[in-house]
Amino acid sequence: MNKLKLVATLKPMLSALIRDESGQDLIEYALVAAIIALGATAAMTTLAGTITSAFNKIGTSLSSAV
Repeated sequence: MNKLKLVATLKPMLSALIRDESGQDLIEYALVAAIIALGATAAMTTLAGTITSAFNKIGTSLSSAV
């Protein structure tokens, strides 16, 4: 008898949880933030080589000027 009572209690709760879409926006924003972070990481990785090269050229120029 307790199992039937438990099922009768859980069924409406699970149905309401399935129909609830309030967390959907949060997941979408998290996915957008993850895509932006991935793009920023890729851009920084690409720029790192260019920046390193520029600082090496500056260092070489300063060393040879002294």
